Amino acid sequence: MRRCRGDDAENRGPRQVKDAQPGEPGCASITISVPHPSWPRQSANFAFFFFAYYGFIGAFSPYASLYFADKGMTPAEIGVLMSLMQVMRIFGPNLWGWAADRTQQRVLVLRITALAAMAAFSGMFFGRSFAHFFAVMVALNAFTSAQGPLSEALMLSEMRGDLTHYGRLRLWGSVGFIASVTVAGQLLDWGGIALMPWISWTLLALVLAASLTMRESPHGHAQQDAPSVLALLKQRDVCAFFASTLLMVAAHAALYVFYSLYLAQIGYSKTVIGMMWSLGVVAEIVFFYYQAPIFRRIGARSLMIASLLIAVVRFLMIGFCAQSLFWLLIAQVLHAATFATHHSASVITMQRWFSGPLQARGQALYISISYGVGGTLGGLILSAIWDGFGARAVFLAAAVLALAGAGAAALSFRWQAQRTPNLPH
Repeated sequence: MRRCRGDDAENRGPRQVKDAQPGEPGCASITISVPHPSWPRQSANFAFFFFAYYGFIGAFSPYASLYFADKGMTPAEIGVLMSLMQVMRIFGPNLWGWAADRTQQRVLVLRITALAAMAAFSGMFFGRSFAHFFAVMVALNAFTSAQGPLSEALMLSEMRGDLTHYGRLRLWGSVGFIASVTVAGQLLDWGGIALMPWISWTLLALVLAASLTMRESPHGHAQQDAPSVLALLKQRDVCAFFASTLLMVAAHAALYVFYSLYLAQIGYSKTVIGMMWSLGVVAEIVFFYYQAPIFRRIGARSLMIASLLIAVVRFLMIGFCAQSLFWLLIAQVLHAATFATHHSASVITMQRWFSGPLQARGQALYISISYGVGGTLGGLILSAIWDGFGARAVFLAAAVLALAGAGAAALSFRWQAQRTPNLPH
């Protein structure tokens, strides 16, 4: 049968796309597979890798600022060091995505960057100057920025257009994050902040071990068949899509940068603040587990728009109703919609343009534009709003950014439908 390449139906059930050119504006041949497709061959390997990689992030990111303070860094210096995690996401993923797609050796690049990240992180164990830690953070994040997009590109290639089990594999990253945040916090309370590098380095070793279990997944298309990434980026529907994801992540900077500070300012205890963060991660795990039937029934386009509109409501609830624990709990449960739903819908949508040999670069662009540029700009803009207008204005601005993201997503889908007239609405 013939169905459109952009048809949401390809994302609603266990289907496989065959002989479709990445970014092709026309239609592709869709083959209906068995009703209950088997798990990808490397499912356990992907779950192991996501658990280890996001476990490292959970052990390092929340506690790195405390470690730098213990080493004598000033608040301004700590701010610069921590910002490098976002800044390097602008450049690193594109470099490694290009190398992986160019050589068609994504697993090899994954292993090299995992080993190099361990070597770079070794610098955390010595040195006390700002320049030293600046160099360590640049090198570390240059290599770790490859891990997320390359591992997802490998998994998407192996799934060959059938994302039925995507959520149940990706949730292991959330499990790893919440487990490491919890365990690392207890270990640091027991042994002091000096343990942080040892915990993080051990988890990086686990990332390397997980990468060694990986095997190259089929690309599905010969490299010479791939369209130019630059040509795809000139398409207005692609530009509008990336504008939407950038705005959504920029809006979430209100959470990642100011949420804990805002709740503490209102009067919540550190225990309650920690519980709120944990609740958000648990909500995303639950959604990832059950997302397949939801995407089959509703479709990626509708869910992406819904997630952006729910984000508007969520940020307004946090900004103006956070004094009520009940509404704060509801707002955190909505993290399942504003992060997990949006992330999965974005990954599915990108398959229309960046598949086959463009898989790694597509994931790299998504991370660089959304989390690199969007996260950095969001943090800077909302910081200025916090200083000038206060906490509520920050979350009001975040709601406006999410609403603008919904508009950009709607434009992207409209323009995609114009390029493929038989795309169902």
